[in-house]
Amino acid sequence: MKLLIWLLLFIGVFCFMEFMAWFTHKYIMHGFLWKLHRDHHKKDHDSWFERNDLFFVFYAIVSMVFFWLGAQTGFWQGWPIGFGILAYGIAYFTVHDIFIHQRFKWFRNTNNRYAKGLRRAHKIHHKHLDKSDGECFGMLFVPFKYFKR
Repeated sequence: MKLLIWLLLFIGVFCFMEFMAWFTHKYIMHGFLWKLHRDHHKKDHDSWFERNDLFFVFYAIVSMVFFWLGAQTGFWQGWPIGFGILAYGIAYFTVHDIFIHQRFKWFRNTNNRYAKGLRRAHKIHHKHLDKSDGECFGMLFVPFKYFKR
């Protein structure tokens, strides 16, 4: 029974992180912390590292705190919560930074409907170079209108 709860918690946290990605992007990155996110929309530097990457660092720290809680206290739920955040972070980095933005030159020739829809939706978001008017969505649950044949 504990394994089932562990798995449900892991999956629930992973799915909740999709909401957190949307919320953080719309209200924090394109809100009061635009200063950190702006360099993701306007490449005004030569560095591989962007100030925007600090958001990734923040969620990595949150995940590590839950791992620490799971290891050092009786809060066993810290493990599935930490792993749910970590798994979402890996999925997000793979889709957003590797697949869409090609920070590593992998998955260049991926050519299915879902992949095209993700790239199309993200390209539309990046047409807006300022903090307002950018349509925000998550990584996995992109509106169907972007998945044309």
